[in-house]
Amino acid sequence: MKSPRIAFVGGGNMARALIGGLIGRGTPASQLSVGEPSAGARQLLAQDFKVRVSPDNGAAIDGCELVIVAVKPAEAAAVLGALAAKLQSSRPVLLSVAAGIQIASLSAWVGAGIAIIRTMPNRPALIGAGVTGMYAAPDVTAAQRELAEATMRAAGHTVWVGRESDLDLVTALSGSGPAYFFLLAELMMQAAIDQGLEPQTARQLAVGTLYGAGALANASDGDLARLREQITSRGGTTEAALGAFAAADLRGIVAHAMRAAAQRSRDLAARFGDPTR
Repeated sequence: MKSPRIAFVGGGNMARALIGGLIGRGTPASQLSVGEPSAGARQLLAQDFKVRVSPDNGAAIDGCELVIVAVKPAEAAAVLGALAAKLQSSRPVLLSVAAGIQIASLSAWVGAGIAIIRTMPNRPALIGAGVTGMYAAPDVTAAQRELAEATMRAAGHTVWVGRESDLDLVTALSGSGPAYFFLLAELMMQAAIDQGLEPQTARQLAVGTLYGAGALANASDGDLARLREQITSRGGTTEAALGAFAAADLRGIVAHAMRAAAQRSRDLAARFGDPTR
């Protein structure tokens, strides 16, 4: 079966991750194109992936069945407004990875009748180990959903959510989540150093533990509470550490952090998603 033609509006890290994943899964580079204003970025994309590149977004999306909006939220209104006429003419599926920008805003900028899907990938997508939350507007067909999902699977796992507002929570959980794990590992490493462990040894142990715990969870049935309990012996060292976390209200701290991240996603929509812009 012939691969669909896919265009990326914006050639940054997420576009590169998806392009590399798609080519690795058999999509011909000739079926991919990128609109990117930076000459240096265009040169690297052409050099690394042999895809078609252009400083003109309109030329990049010409004839494509799927258009991936991979620009910063602040740029989305201007970029999509300039492409509205061409999008209305060709009617591709529009897939957005712009954080916080709601479908109502995207539709207002490109005009009615365009199938729109929002996604929230995360940074591990850069190595093909991402997880992407996805939401489709009600008028998106099953075939259009499959096209979008197959594309995002090039960067890892995909999960559909039932409400667009759920993407704010996806952003807080998986979109920003890798930074939380990095912070915890960093703090564990520093605590070990402060208590006398050699810094290089502490770093190796922290990174290895972070990697191994993720791999173990991914290889399991996903019951995180059970995995935690299997490590926690009554009266042992893990129980002592978890008790200290509980005494410091780690649960409340995490809940507060998640609320802050989700609210920031909503704030981005309010700041950059005004359909009248």
